[in-house]
Amino acid sequence: MSALAVAVDRRGVVTVTLDRPEKHNAFGDALIAELADAFRRLGADEGVRAVVLAANGKSFSAGADIEWMKRMAGASEDENRRDAWALADMLRLLNEMPKPTIALVQGAAFGGGVGLVACCDIALAADGAIFALSEVRLGLIPATIGPYVVAAVGERSARRYFLTAERFDAAAALEIGLVHKVVPAADLAAAGEKVLADLLAGGPKAQAEAKALIRAVAGRPIAADVIEDTAARIARIRAGSEAREGFDAFLAKRKPSWTRD
Repeated sequence: MSALAVAVDRRGVVTVTLDRPEKHNAFGDALIAELADAFRRLGADEGVRAVVLAANGKSFSAGADIEWMKRMAGASEDENRRDAWALADMLRLLNEMPKPTIALVQGAAFGGGVGLVACCDIALAADGAIFALSEVRLGLIPATIGPYVVAAVGERSARRYFLTAERFDAAAALEIGLVHKVVPAADLAAAGEKVLADLLAGGPKAQAEAKALIRAVAGRPIAADVIEDTAARIARIRAGSEAREGFDAFLAKRKPSWTRD
């Protein structure tokens, strides 16, 4: 039985819903494999304009599934390494997906659930959402999710929450940059639709290039190689068909061809 529900609408918006509510959408190897497969396929599908990551039930994701953790606790180091690589690759696929991604978070987002949120471009949380990076209380570390969480919240906040494993609410998640907006739970879907309206007005190729640009320049000093690279990127984009269509549409005061009414 699938742990995911995947739906696409006429606009090319795909909603990937974690669908193990009885397990609080906890991670296991099957769910990780399903997510990786979905992210790989959606990233390569030119008909997909945006991806929404949501969850059914009370929780967004309670982190690792207990049975999965028990099994891996008895596994060899090599088996644990292969298992960790599977999780790391799934997170990479989400983080590097060329389509815009939105996380809609309700209830608990613990451990790997926080990692999913950090990998999405935009994160919206219900006001009752609760977050935690609780790995150290189990004698573990938030290793595979770590790079994405640190990129989202910064080293200072990561030091606090990685080490204390304390729970923090949606307001704190907003303050440290893990989420971009907090809304009443009843308004979460509508808030997502407002963001989607803005995303769908942008050129899909330009958005993919913008995401690649961020990854290319983040954390690098503004040196000659960065300047050369960014100049080459905009020159290539300006000469492309999408940029020409966008400029022509602007001059003609019409919607560009990539919008779908």
